[in-house]
Parts: sequence; C-alpha cells; structure tokens
Amino acid sequence: MFVKWYTNLSNRTIAITIVVCICMLYVSYTFNTCLIASINRTWKKAHTSFTTMTTPTEEAEVPQIKILGSIVRIVPLTGDAFDSKNLVNASDGSPKYRFLRQQGLRPSRHLPDALIIGVKKSGTRALLEFIRLHPDVRAAGCEVHFFDRHYAKGLHWYRHHMPPTIEGQITMEKTPSYFITKEAPKRVYHMNPSTKLLVVVRDPVTRAISDYTQARSKKKDMKRFEELAFLNGTSGGIVDTTWGPVKIGVYAKHLERWLEYFPLSQLLFVSGERLIADPAVEIGRVQDFLGLKRVVNEKHFYFNSTKGFPCLLKSEERSSPHCLGKTKGRNHPRIEPLAIDRLREFYQPFNLKFYQLTGINFGWP
Repeated sequence: MFVKWYTNLSNRTIAITIVVCICMLYVSYTFNTCLIASINRTWKKAHTSFTTMTTPTEEAEVPQIKILGSIVRIVPLTGDAFDSKNLVNASDGSPKYRFLRQQGLRPSRHLPDALIIGVKKSGTRALLEFIRLHPDVRAAGCEVHFFDRHYAKGLHWYRHHMPPTIEGQITMEKTPSYFITKEAPKRVYHMNPSTKLLVVVRDPVTRAISDYTQARSKKKDMKRFEELAFLNGTSGGIVDTTWGPVKIGVYAKHLERWLEYFPLSQLLFVSGERLIADPAVEIGRVQDFLGLKRVVNEKHFYFNSTKGFPCLLKSEERSSPHCLGKTKGRNHPRIEPLAIDRLREFYQPFNLKFYQLTGINFGWP
C-alpha cells in the first residue's frame, strides 16, 4: 500500500510541476509580448516626434522610455543611428558614408584638427574646396565664425557645427576673419594647442582691390577705391590704415599675434597666386602638412580660361566638371596707377617683415 501511495504522490507532484511550468511560460510570454509591443509603440512615437519636430540646426534628443523604473535609450537597429555624446545623426548623404553605414560604423562630431584662418580674398574658399576632395578630410561648408563672433556659445555649440567624421579623418573649418581677430589666437590655443593652422596669402595690393570689388558688388553706390584707400581721397595721399581692405594686408602685424601662441611649424602659408597657377602643387604641400597621403593631384583640376581660375573635374558632391561659383574671378575695376604705386610703397616694409617671419619670399612687387 505504501508503494502505491508513493507512486500516486509522485505522479501528482509531476503533474502539478508541469502545470506550474506551463503557467510560468504563458505569463512570461505574455509579459514579454506586451513589453516588446510597448517598446515598439514608444519608439515609433518618439521617432515620429524626433523627425517632425526637430530642424537641422536643433540639437536632437535621443528617444528614451522608462521600463520598470529604469531609463532605457531606444536605438534603432536600422535607419538613423545616434551618437548620444555628440548627438550625431549618422545618415550623412555623402557617397563615402554609404559603405560605412553598411559596415555599422557610426561617425561622430569632433572639434577641428585644422583651421583655415585666413586671409580674406586670398583663396581660402578655393583651398577648402580643393582639400575637401581628399577622402580623409571633412570640413564645415560654411564659415562658422566661432572664434570671432560666437565664442560665448561654447565649444559644445562649435562641435555641433562640425561635420561627422570617423577615426582617421581630419575635421576642418574655414573662417578668414580669424587671422585678424585679436582674441582668436588665444581662443584657438585654449581649444587645442596642437591645432594646425593654414593661412592663404596673396599680394596685399591685389587683395585689397579684390576685397573692394566684392564689397562694391553688394553696394553699387560705394565711393571709388582711391577715395577710400587714402585719407585725402587722392591717389598720392596718406594711406588710410583704418580701412578694412588696407588693414587686412598688413600680414606681419597679425601673424605676430599668432606666433605668441603657436610655433611656426604649426602654420602653413599657402600662396594665393600659386594656388591659381598650379593648384596641384599647393594642395600637395597642404596634404603633407596635414599628414595625409597625396591623393589630390593635377588630375582633379582644369583651368577655366574665361574665369582665369582653376576648376574641379569632379568633387565629393558632383561627378561632373564645375567651377567654384560666379563670385570667383570677378573683374576688378580700373585703379589709378599712382594709387597702386603708393600702396605698394606702403606695404613694402610690412611684406619684408612677413617674409622674415615666415621664411618665405612670396615675390610680391
């Protein structure tokens, strides 16, 4: 009898155990199904809110939900990926990032490794567009003006305006007014004392005329160049050193402020004249300075005889030949020869000083 009783008890225990296991499995399945459905609904709602309510200039927040008292960050397995630290939307449209996204690489934003700090109307835009042909260079398309106008907004704001990069790529930014901004050298140094600085310079007299030509294209009733460049309004008078187009060309004075914070080895001086005459040579020097393999060469350029300016056979954005823009290669107004001679005489000692500081003779007349 005892054996029979024990056998019945064992069968009853096994049956109860099976029933309990089935109940636990059902509860677990139901809970997980509801949990997954809740996450999906929350993600869709958060993603819809993210894509419809934010603009390209806003800093988007990564969707989050609260599950069992814990904050969970929702990261989609497909589509856009986010860098929670630098708030990067990895759906960059450039061709070279399509393959990277397929490999699961997620670019992030960084403060610039190199800056084109000047000089205005010397070829800074051309230099930026030419060096951007290199696959290991990513640059902000517009002038950010952080170190002269928006410094109070902080480095986080500045980093947000940089393009996304992956490991091994260089982040660059161009704002020509940095070169003449008194506070800029100290501010750049505090950001990163190892920042590499590129300066494009050209004959200061030609640069001043080009600067004036650009301003006059926006303001048709501007006075003649000679009236603005000289205090008494005549070509043989005293040069007005307070007038912007003249003041910028005193390169030595501005460079001395940068050399207070950065060694000469961290600055590369690009000839604006050679950048036009032989862009491949100057871009080769830039690639060496940045520690890049020489990828951009003469095959990337052709000379537009109408504009008198080198153009690109192809670029990251376009596969067809194109020039930099209608504003490049403007025809300069006729300036009285006496005014040009007087300005050359004014700039001569400053040019010699600049040659001494840089160790380069640019050969300006």
